[in-house]
Amino acid sequence: MKFSAALTFLAAPLAVMAVPAASPSPSPSPSFSPSPSPSSKVDAAAAGTVDVKYDPAYDNPDLDLNTVSCSDGPNGLVTKGYKTAGSLPSFPRVGAAFSVSWNSPNCGKCYQLTYNGKSIYVTAIDQATTGFNIAQEALDELTGGQAVQLGHVQATYAEAAPANCGF
Repeated sequence: MKFSAALTFLAAPLAVMAVPAASPSPSPSPSFSPSPSPSSKVDAAAAGTVDVKYDPAYDNPDLDLNTVSCSDGPNGLVTKGYKTAGSLPSFPRVGAAFSVSWNSPNCGKCYQLTYNGKSIYVTAIDQATTGFNIAQEALDELTGGQAVQLGHVQATYAEAAPANCGF
């Protein structure tokens, strides 16, 4: 019985992800209503509430962008001339986003994250399973220096203009 429940749990996100592919619409950007669940993949232009945590790896200005999902494909950041995380104009406000995979058109996308009335803009450079996984310094900025104490927060996100991330 536990195995069956696990399969049902694992299959649910796949069903959500399969909806755009099954759509007969020729539009390259599927439009469907985002699920309020922070673990669901949704249209990158959508807004909602997600889990935001930190990973100190994104605090390293020497982080080689060839090691992240937004690396060397046509949509990659290396292809656009950025070599390290520190070379990005929004550094250290960088990290992984649920909307990114290798060579995703969402590579380098700017997102506004808001927690308790405070907003920051973050550049998506890597893939997160759910929500956002950002530099500790960025989460400290968002939480008033409480990244380590809190570990993660529920924040709202929205796609933002590239200029908000320095592009």
